[in-house]
Amino acid sequence: MAIVNVTPDSFSDGGERLDPARAIDDGLRFVAEGADILDVGGESTRPGSAAVSPEEECRRILPVVEGLVRQGAVVSLDTRRALVAEAGLAAGARIVNDVSALRDDPAMLPLVARRKAAVILMHRRGRPQERYAGPAYIDVVEDVRRFLLDRAVACEMAGVERQSIALDPGLGFGKAVEEELALIAGTEHLAEEGYPVLIGCSRKSFIGRLTGVEKPSDRDPASAWLAVEAVRRGASIVRVHNVVATRQTLAVFKAMR
Repeated sequence: MAIVNVTPDSFSDGGERLDPARAIDDGLRFVAEGADILDVGGESTRPGSAAVSPEEECRRILPVVEGLVRQGAVVSLDTRRALVAEAGLAAGARIVNDVSALRDDPAMLPLVARRKAAVILMHRRGRPQERYAGPAYIDVVEDVRRFLLDRAVACEMAGVERQSIALDPGLGFGKAVEEELALIAGTEHLAEEGYPVLIGCSRKSFIGRLTGVEKPSDRDPASAWLAVEAVRRGASIVRVHNVVATRQTLAVFKAMR
C-alpha cells in the first residue's frame, strides 16, 4: 500500500501533491513500481496538525480518487469521516482506512456495511493531531489485540463481511518507542486471529528516535527493513512512502526464505 497524501502538512510529504495532477501521476508511478493499493488522504493526523472540514477534505481527495480509479488503480480512503468516505466510495474507492477504527463518526460503520466496502481498523489512543499523554499500557500487544478484535466483531455484527476487515495496530499513535517495537514483534499474535494485518511504520518518528535521523525521507532504509520484519511475522499489508525500496527489500527476503 503506497501513501498518496494530498495535504499541506503531513509529516513526511506534506505539500508535495496539492496539485491533483501531480498526485495522480505519483499514484500511477507507485502502481508501476509495484504498489497494490493507493491510500489517498486529505487530512494530516500528525501531532500539531490542523483539523480540516469534511468539505475541504473532499475537495482535496475527490479529483485524485477519480483520476486514479479511471486508470484502474485500487484506491483506499484514509479518512475518519462518513461524508468523505461516502463521496470517495461513490467515486470508485474500495477501502476505508480509518485511524479511529470507525469510532469518531457514528455514521461510518453503517456506511461501510451498506456500501460493502473493505475496512482497515486502526488502534489509536487520544485524539488525532494530539500527542497522547495518558496512562501506560499494561501489555501493549494484548491491549491492542483486544481492542481491534472488539472493533472487528462490531463490524461483523453490523454487516461487514469478515474477509473485508483488516487490522492495524497503529504505530505512531499514542505509543512509546519500546511499545512500537513490541507491536511489530507481536504482529504474529494479531495475525493469528485470521484477519489481514496492516503495518504502517514508514518514516515514523520512532525510527528517527532510534536512529537519530531527523529528515523523514532519510528513514527509508530502516522503514524497508521494518516492513520486511512485519511481513516475516505475519503482516499482509505494509503501508509505505517508498515503494521501490520496500519492493526490493521484500524480494530479497522472499528469495532467501
